[in-house]
Amino acid sequence: MADWELRPASAADVDAVAELRAVVLRADLERLGRYDEQRVRQRLRDGFAPAYTWVVEVGGAFAGCVALRPGADAHWLEHFYLAPRLQGSGIGTAVLRELLDRCDSAGTLVRLNVLRGSPARRLYERNGFTVDTEDPVDVFMVRPALTITAAAPTVSM
Repeated sequence: MADWELRPASAADVDAVAELRAVVLRADLERLGRYDEQRVRQRLRDGFAPAYTWVVEVGGAFAGCVALRPGADAHWLEHFYLAPRLQGSGIGTAVLRELLDRCDSAGTLVRLNVLRGSPARRLYERNGFTVDTEDPVDVFMVRPALTITAAAPTVSM
């Protein structure tokens, strides 16, 4: 696995993220009959929130992004895209684990939606997400915070 790091996103990242989204989602959206070259980018631009978004960098270069937006009862994992050349390298799993560890520490439930039939669903299932609901396009998943319990101290008598 290549060295990677997360940095806070800025408004200047929106075009790179929109382009990556279009590339990453294209096959799934085409399979679902929902791909529109302009809409796939505009939906990202319309909802881009740098305050809740991180850019994934590999070797100091843009390689992906992920957002973790607070909601009413949970944080929403959104816009998790990794350059196709890096998919399957372990970076996506490592990024996801880091964010989930933060949520576990805070006791926060995490929700997401993934396109029906997307291979990304396996990543989420391996990391504790289960299906909450489904519709013809999206699968909505949830993951409760994992609690870490310390072993009870032993007492010698």
